[in-house]
Amino acid sequence: MNYFQKIAVFLFITFIAAGLMAPAPVSAASAGEINRDANQALQKLYAKTPSAKVLGDKAKGILVFPGIVKGGLMVGGQYGEGALMKNGKTVGYYSSVALSYGLQAGVQKYGYALFFMTDEAMAYLNKSDGWEIGTGPSIVIVDEGIAGSLTTTTAKSDIYAFFFNQKGLMAGLGLQGTKVTKINKY
Repeated sequence: MNYFQKIAVFLFITFIAAGLMAPAPVSAASAGEINRDANQALQKLYAKTPSAKVLGDKAKGILVFPGIVKGGLMVGGQYGEGALMKNGKTVGYYSSVALSYGLQAGVQKYGYALFFMTDEAMAYLNKSDGWEIGTGPSIVIVDEGIAGSLTTTTAKSDIYAFFFNQKGLMAGLGLQGTKVTKINKY
């Protein structure tokens, strides 16, 4: 088999696998569905990562996106809706959208939570008409290594991001270039 045939077979298998695990047709989630899913995702994150719970207790707000769907072939995109929580109550709804290009193929579903640790970071989110992550307040992506040593004493950044529930066939997770925008839900 030559190089191009191998690539064609790989792409064919990727598309078949993506079709088999593709989510059901997308329909806009209601406020109640987003609240339920965001609360469940946050509780699972707390159970798996104790440092997230420690940060959650001190955070000024937590923006939880329980189900981001990402897919692409050379050109990719991702979308999901989430809830902003303060003191355990939802105070707003947001969408997370990103487009990308480059060597990529597949479909993936995951969630993430942003822990806003300062009043300034919360104010930036509130005044932004669509916040592009990577501009504005400093953000730290928490992996398993950082999570093990993270405490409220060592946490000095404005925002901490935790990824969770990763499923699918697409390499790489990141937030650079993701746009978070306030949406109306009822």
